[in-house]
Amino acid sequence: MPADSPDLFGDPPPDPQGRGAPGPAARLPEDVALGAALPGSIRLGTSSWSFPGWAGIVYDRPASESLLARKGLAAYAHHPLLRTVGIDRAFYKPMSAAQFAELAAQVPPGFRFLVKAPAMVCDAVRRDDTGRGLSPNPGFLDAELAVSEFVKPALAGLGDACGPLVFQLSPLPRALLADGARTIERLHSFLTEVLRLCGGVSKPPHLAVEVRDRELLTRDFAAALKDAGARYCLGVHARMPSAEEQLPLLRALWPGSLTVRWNLHAGLRYEEARADYAPFNRLVDEDPDTRATLARVALATARAGHEVTIIANNKAEGSAPLTLKRLAQAIVAADGVAQKPAGAAPPRATS
Repeated sequence: MPADSPDLFGDPPPDPQGRGAPGPAARLPEDVALGAALPGSIRLGTSSWSFPGWAGIVYDRPASESLLARKGLAAYAHHPLLRTVGIDRAFYKPMSAAQFAELAAQVPPGFRFLVKAPAMVCDAVRRDDTGRGLSPNPGFLDAELAVSEFVKPALAGLGDACGPLVFQLSPLPRALLADGARTIERLHSFLTEVLRLCGGVSKPPHLAVEVRDRELLTRDFAAALKDAGARYCLGVHARMPSAEEQLPLLRALWPGSLTVRWNLHAGLRYEEARADYAPFNRLVDEDPDTRATLARVALATARAGHEVTIIANNKAEGSAPLTLKRLAQAIVAADGVAQKPAGAAPPRATS
């Protein structure tokens, strides 16, 4: 465990307003032991923290979604297995440095945030409230817009707590997919320019790209990310190949850190998963194949000396904290096997 790990299990910051902020759930001895056994470079977390159904799992009592959104983060960060969290709301509306700083002040040293870039630079289409496409988005892959509205505010506000900054490209229009080479070239130029514009910051951003179109998972795509200095965010999603099938792309980008977003169980849509899994307090549809793949790759990456960030959604199996507990158990169990030589590549996909 890293030197700052004990801080992750210390007392959460008090609520200065005294307005009934939820406290952390009682820490189970098995969770504490599991957190202590988990390699320190592996950070597991959920895609948000505002779920009332997590009472007794993450929080000490039931609380409304709005209260948890405002005041639940400190209790969330007290959980011995939750060392990171996703900020999905940044996708829907850009956040200011002050808003990021407010979140960073609620977590202990060593905690990290994964932040999704706003749709204003990640979606090629402007959409209405239902998600229906309306018109082309002029801000799509605009590097200056991405840096001013996303990257620099996140770096300034989160400071050392800033983890991967993920550009999750929404499903692309058919015209952009039909000319995949040009789209990948445009993405490469975008990432290169983002990093150039960030040249004066004290801490270079950790950029990662997640996609929703399997057609983009090519050698050219991997080469573009590698040349630009960005990482691939492995997205476990019903629209994408399985985690195992995406491993060749990770191998093409080796060595380096690993970022994963375990989003949605295969065969389901978000609305269906939400209805089937609410209130997200139990595992409903376990996915042992994905768990085994992620455990192997996470451990191989950590053993090679690189950071691992894995974010799970409630829609993956039914309850993100419980999904991560099972994943942590799988990682720790795999860690009992004889260590591989430092620098070993992640495991190959199996047929």
